[in-house]
Amino acid sequence: MPLATLKSFAASESGAVTVDWVVLTAALVGLGLAVMAVVSGGIEDLSTDINTSLTAVDPDMDPFTRNNPAEEGGDDDG
Repeated sequence: MPLATLKSFAASESGAVTVDWVVLTAALVGLGLAVMAVVSGGIEDLSTDINTSLTAVDPDMDPFTRNNPAEEGGDDDG
């Protein structure tokens, strides 16, 4: 390998942009993982609350009455 080719390769900066993108991508992935770690606890609590609410719903009841037992007695107005 000629010495001029080796010097040209050592002086080339075309690969430096790739290194910059690798560092930026790694930082974004790290930031995403950190956000996921912070938010996951709240999402788990919220999904548990939604599951509890949906389990408590009686599908035979009218959803617009909000399952109010006072309304189950019927209407006396005729």
